[in-house]
Amino acid sequence: MVNPVEMDQYEHTAAPMFSPSLQAIPMPGIRRMINMAAGMEDVIHLSIGQPDFPTPSHIVEAYVDALRAGQTGYTLDAGLPELLTALRDYYSARYGRELSEDNFLVTTGATEAMYLALTATAAPGRQFIVTDPTFVLYAPLIRMNGGEVKIIPTRAEQGHQIDPQEVIDAIGMRTFAIVLNSPNNPTGAVYPRETVEAIVQEAAYRGVYVFADEVYDHLMLDEMEFPSVISCTTDLDHVMSISSFSKTYSMAGLRIGWLISSQGAIKKLRRYHMFTTTVANTPGQWAGVAALRGDRTCVDDMVAEYRRRRDRVVQLVGETPYLNGYVPQGGFFIFPSLPPHTDATQLALRMLEEIGVCVIPGDAFGDTTTNAIRISYSNSLDQIEQAFERMIPWLAEQKLGPR
Repeated sequence: MVNPVEMDQYEHTAAPMFSPSLQAIPMPGIRRMINMAAGMEDVIHLSIGQPDFPTPSHIVEAYVDALRAGQTGYTLDAGLPELLTALRDYYSARYGRELSEDNFLVTTGATEAMYLALTATAAPGRQFIVTDPTFVLYAPLIRMNGGEVKIIPTRAEQGHQIDPQEVIDAIGMRTFAIVLNSPNNPTGAVYPRETVEAIVQEAAYRGVYVFADEVYDHLMLDEMEFPSVISCTTDLDHVMSISSFSKTYSMAGLRIGWLISSQGAIKKLRRYHMFTTTVANTPGQWAGVAALRGDRTCVDDMVAEYRRRRDRVVQLVGETPYLNGYVPQGGFFIFPSLPPHTDATQLALRMLEEIGVCVIPGDAFGDTTTNAIRISYSNSLDQIEQAFERMIPWLAEQKLGPR
């Protein structure tokens, strides 16, 4: 078996060259598994965190048209004016409130948007409340800038929902911000409106910010409204909402995201943005205009297929020995738990090596779910069925504790 520690050796030998703050950035568990699988044959991926659908043709055509029209220079630092207007129109209508172009900053994907939000605010003495498990980006960015992370754990038996009162009770004198991710990666949990409203309103009352990663906001798999922080507050002074085209329109490689907040916050982050990526991909921004202005049937079709896969994966998890599942309501992930004290990392490595199924172990997403695995259903239903045909008998042979 490949020893994943070997993949970190260069970092240790080269460490004196780099800032000590880089020690806060772990070797990503997601990339470790995918890199290992890349050198193997006959691997079925239940690991990928991006859509497996082609980018809709009208969006591709808009990108190519922009290239042919010579739209390859810099845009304004806040973003392409046409895209800012399209974002303003779309979100004003979606959330029933008047927004302006000055409430938006176009970034190089949602990753840059979250990077700007967290690294511009994290500092020694400031505490950030973060749910666990959650996407790998937040805690390292906070810590590398001297901030403190306070964890709120969630569990599969509760559908990985958060108790708003538990979050509110965790707010202390040093709490600066709360980081929410809904629909959640890796769990697929969608926090209901009453949860988001309670947290946002209490945070505003106590002078605490809420940073919301809402990149899966259109991938809602049940009949429910998506409760954005933008629609759960009367003003934008204490909230930042982050999203992108990556998941909704299968545009991950085009790298267009955005941040919505108060005009004052956006003005400050625009200056910071100029010293990071300067501007986002120009043809990609034109493609984004086409996405927002064009036919949305493509999105509805993708969501319908994710829903079909979700329903089948929930059934398959229920038939798999040792896995404790639930029904995720958004995105394209489920995060079932294994018996307590199971080392999911070692199990995932063995599963990859012995039966060629790649999943992501729970320690990639936090400290409290090392006995869980992330399963992505961003793969064909046929591939999903084949993966579980391998997993079910293999897990039945393991001795992991109570089934």
